[in-house]
Amino acid sequence: MSINLRRAQAALEFLTTYGWAFLVILIMIGTLAYFGILNPSKVLPNRCTFGAEFQCIDYQISVAASTFKLRLKNGVGESISVSAITLGSEGSTQYSCTLSSPALAYTFPSGNTTDFSFTSCNSAAAGFVAGDKGKILVTITYNTISSGSGYAHQVKGEVYAGMI
Repeated sequence: MSINLRRAQAALEFLTTYGWAFLVILIMIGTLAYFGILNPSKVLPNRCTFGAEFQCIDYQISVAASTFKLRLKNGVGESISVSAITLGSEGSTQYSCTLSSPALAYTFPSGNTTDFSFTSCNSAAAGFVAGDKGKILVTITYNTISSGSGYAHQVKGEVYAGMI
């Protein structure tokens, strides 16, 4: 009988030791999460990605000024006409802005770089906060000058960056 009691006591001590170790690990993970160390948005780098048709040169998202600026390079290989640019986000309220320059039906020569500026953005309504990072989804509709407006193409891209 004493052998069974010794085994039971050893098993109980074994489980208690592992229980305390598990509790310490949970407290450490909770502390790291509380101080934002485990927040993946702080670890992920800024990025601006589009299809092969456009190269993203630079971008700026301003919550305070309600603006969004995007500098793109035409990599289509020929001149194109940009007929629409729509913005969105992953939240329940879509991010939207008004294109201020250049005007739509803009002829974008091959290899050239152009700045697209948007104003009157609904940053706060879309859930964007200055100092945090956010993702803006961009869809560009264009057609080549040689084929005409009957043959429209779409390129989707995204800008994931810190808001100022």
